[in-house]
Amino acid sequence: MIVSFGHVLVLSGLLFLLGTVCAVARRNLIMILLGVEIMLNAATIAFVGAALRWHDMEGQVFVLFIFAVAAAEVSVGLALIIGVYRRTGSVDPNNFNLLK
Repeated sequence: MIVSFGHVLVLSGLLFLLGTVCAVARRNLIMILLGVEIMLNAATIAFVGAALRWHDMEGQVFVLFIFAVAAAEVSVGLALIIGVYRRTGSVDPNNFNLLK
């Protein structure tokens, strides 16, 4: 079964939109972090689709780089969320005024 590049871009766009809605609409730091991860995964789908479309390896190299960035982002983000939760007892982003 051959999937066209347009279908891959539509799937990637829908996933990116879903991640954006999750990151903006939720009032939970973990859900915001999950929305950012979904947006990164949408970018990886677009890069893999482009690599398959034009038969080159650069898209797959970008995917490996995005995986490394996503892993670092999750580890640092969860560490920050745990630190803030221990300090305030909440993961609601409206309650954070620690930098004021």
